[in-house]
Formats: sequence, structure tokens, C-alpha cells
Amino acid sequence: MRRKVFLTIALFILASQGYMVNGQFTSAEIAQRQEIEEFLKTAEIVSSADIPEGVTKPIRLFLKKGDVERSGAWKNPKGVQKGHLEGWQYEIAAYEMDKLLDLNLVPPTVEREFKGKSGSLQFWVETEFSELDVFEQKIGIPRSRFYNKENMKYLTRAFDSLIGNDDRTQQNIRYMKDWCLCLIDHSRSFRSNKKYTKKLMYGAKGLKKAGGRPMLFKRLPRTFVEKVKALNYDNIKNAVGPYLKEKEIKAILLRKELLLKEIEEMVKEQGEDKVLY
Repeated sequence: MRRKVFLTIALFILASQGYMVNGQFTSAEIAQRQEIEEFLKTAEIVSSADIPEGVTKPIRLFLKKGDVERSGAWKNPKGVQKGHLEGWQYEIAAYEMDKLLDLNLVPPTVEREFKGKSGSLQFWVETEFSELDVFEQKIGIPRSRFYNKENMKYLTRAFDSLIGNDDRTQQNIRYMKDWCLCLIDHSRSFRSNKKYTKKLMYGAKGLKKAGGRPMLFKRLPRTFVEKVKALNYDNIKNAVGPYLKEKEIKAILLRKELLLKEIEEMVKEQGEDKVLY
């Protein structure tokens, strides 16, 4: 029996093929996303409960505004914890970068104070399973969704490479019933030291390996690549606001060049139609 997991993800409607269909809200959903952001910021906190998953000890906040009741996961890790740099502000920055790139894969995430402390609050809905569930329970992927799932895997790797996410696990890749993809947990993103600006997380020379082999992003949406090309200091700063430091924004731009260079080399070797769709 498939285990149901409740986590902080937004509802994303993905079609079977094509990036901007896969990852993009309809106009109605975009309007709802803006409303959800406002709700998370302003709704009354009526109760809370510890979430048993996650090393950053997130807390589920139950919210109410008028007749509307929703909930979200609040977290406020900061500084080095168990040998890793953590930051609640990176959760918000990842969401804002997701919007800037028109990915729409990261759930609505805002800043919210709880018990006198600032933290990130991310929208909470139900999901069917994680990538870990798929592996451990040997959940079969419908043939009609396989190609799309592979595309989303490569897109996730490219996004994580750009934002310097050092903690993408099988548990924080989540699927809905129809295999829509949502990405959560970005508190270890936006690394800025040389290790994370000289190499990407993924790719032919990436830091991440599987069985000693590189974890590639074999094909990517043309629209995503164009969005990456358009990134500059000003539009990133306008998107992420106070949540990233100057050095963290500059690190994104260094990784941008590495990412585009690798994509260019892939196109030269394999042909554009094999790499971009």
C-alpha cells in the first residue's frame, strides 16, 4: 500500500510533455499563488505542532483567516548545524528564484514570525509519495509519465546547480497522484565559497556523483535556458530582496556561466535537438 505523506507543497498541474506546460501554473493558479502568499503572511496562527521529519525541526502552523483554514511548515534554522550551513532565508530565496525562472515547482514560501522569531513559512498540502518511496516501494511509473519524470529530474538538477543546493535528497522530491513534481527543502542552498562556484552540483564535472559517475542534466527546456541567460545581478536582487547577500548573488552568476558553458558543450557534441526541447 502506498504511504501518504503530508508535506509543504503547492498544487502544480503538469502535462505529459513540455517544460512550460509541466511546470507552469494556469492563470487561475498564478492568481491563487499570490493569494496564498498573502494568506501565509497575514492569517491568524491558531495552533502548532512539531513535524517529525527533517533535521531542521520544522513546525506545522495552522492558520485561519475569515472562513479559510490552511497550514504551513515553519522553520528557522540559522548558522552551522551538524556541520552544514543552514538558513531559513534560503527557503524564501529558492521560491523567489523559482518564480523568476518561471519553474513553478517550489511551493509558496514567505517570511513569518512565530513566537518572536523570524522564519520561513511554506504552504502545506497533501502529496502521494517521495522519490524515496518510489525507490523503496518499487512504485511503477506510468508509461505516459516516464518521459516527463525524466525531464523534471534533469530540470531539478539544473536548478539545484544554479542555486547551489547541497541537499537535494530523495525525500524532498515529491509527487502528486498524477506525478506532478514539487521541490521542497532549500535551507542548504546558495552556497558561495569557491567549492560551489568553481564546479556545479551536477553535470559532467559536477560535485554530486552516483556510483562514482556524474549525475547529468541530459536535456533541458529552451525556455529555461533563455531565462538563465537573462539573469543578472539586478533582476536576482529584485527577486530575492534581503534574503541573499551580495556574495551569494554573485555566486549564482558564476554558476550561471558554468551552467551555460556546459549546455553549450552538450549542444556542440550532441546537436541542439538532442539537448533542448
